[in-house]
Amino acid sequence: MPPGLSELAPLAWPHAPWLLLLAVLVSFLAGVVRGFAGFGYSALVVAALSPFVPPGPVVVAVLVLEVLASLRVLRQAGPLMDRGWRDALLGGNLLFVPLGMAGLAWLDPGVVRVVVAALLLAGALGVRLVIGRRLLATASLRATAAASSGLLNGFAASGGIVAALLMAATGMPAATLRATMINLLMWISAYALLWGAALSFVGRSPLFGAQALGWLLLLWAPLLVGMRVGGRAFERTDARRQARLVLDVLIGAAALGLLVACLARPA
Repeated sequence: MPPGLSELAPLAWPHAPWLLLLAVLVSFLAGVVRGFAGFGYSALVVAALSPFVPPGPVVVAVLVLEVLASLRVLRQAGPLMDRGWRDALLGGNLLFVPLGMAGLAWLDPGVVRVVVAALLLAGALGVRLVIGRRLLATASLRATAAASSGLLNGFAASGGIVAALLMAATGMPAATLRATMINLLMWISAYALLWGAALSFVGRSPLFGAQALGWLLLLWAPLLVGMRVGGRAFERTDARRQARLVLDVLIGAAALGLLVACLARPA
């Protein structure tokens, strides 16, 4: 490689070459899940990449991608969504997203990697216990879903998975769940981005900047292709099997992420 290009290469991609391939593959597979179920993209991408890179810029990138992905199908999803659940979850996110974003901006990146993976794993395992059972859509269940969704969305851009699977546990039809999540993710992702922009000026770990833009450009095309593949498969898949598949993938990714993050921490 010519000397000039060799000096510019680390600026264009400051990470190991294998991480570039991993990011593209993860974005595609998570995009399949997003097109298939209406949720899960952020949780899978953050769980897979946060052990290897500072999670802040990745979280910002996937939040932008969630907004763009929802805008593509918002008109079709509108008539099918459950407005009661959507409004309850929006309220919880208004209150708890700022707390999650504050932790993301001020905590040490190494600590954030461990905490993000641990929260994802604990949440996924907890929700896995109720798959196959039918819960009543009580006010307390909606409040729990709203609070956990807001906190995890601010901290790891991954609260949608908890909200979606709790809704699925109430027996909500797959098409309604998918439409509700598409609409919800657009609004809460945009809200989290506003808080991230404000906290970037006072936190110790910058959330916005060239790194976030780089991740956005890298992950966007694989997401589009994955969503197209997942969307075509949606009509042919049973709703309960769909929820189990997404959750099992998340459990595996979060467990691996937690292991790698813990091993990477200094003794």
